[in-house]
Amino acid sequence: MEASEQGRSARKHKAILDAATQAFMAKGYPGTSMDDIAKQAAVSKQTVYKHFADKEKLFAEIVLATTDRIDAMVDLVADIPADADALEENLTGLARQFLAALTQPEVLQLRRLIIANADTFPELGATWYEQGFERVLATLAASFQRLADHGLLRVTDVHLAASHFTGLLLWIPVNKAMFHGSPQHTQSELDRYADAGARAFIAAYR
Repeated sequence: MEASEQGRSARKHKAILDAATQAFMAKGYPGTSMDDIAKQAAVSKQTVYKHFADKEKLFAEIVLATTDRIDAMVDLVADIPADADALEENLTGLARQFLAALTQPEVLQLRRLIIANADTFPELGATWYEQGFERVLATLAASFQRLADHGLLRVTDVHLAASHFTGLLLWIPVNKAMFHGSPQHTQSELDRYADAGARAFIAAYR
């Protein structure tokens, strides 16, 4: 295949992925057809099948591709300074960034989409969780262990502590969004949840 043909193929591949993502988010997996995706991507249905054997494989690629975005979250939670004087400031700042990233509308839409199809594609959902959120939790646990080693935190189970930290932040805004179908929070509310969550965590684990 010549370079120009490879470039056209790559552009069509991306157009299909973008169109499928929009369609799945808007209509869900059962409500989306390959015809819908082809029309939205401005390609033929045969072209869609040339790039993806079926709708299931297309859906899986879209879902698993999003785990790459988790890299930024992993970097964020891996870099907590071991500074006793600034512990509350650092954890509060982390809480705000963490909560802002995980309550973006597209992230909440993806979460809802994966949960809605967990019965149909349990392995896909489990893989996304393991490669995505569980990787963030493991990195956060390692950071809490480092803070504990420096005497800044008192932790007996760092993995449980990581879950407590994230749970304190996400419980209210994510549950509201899941049940209402869209984000229900303002930025000031997110900051309040983050600040209160960080204070509660520090009170329990300092």
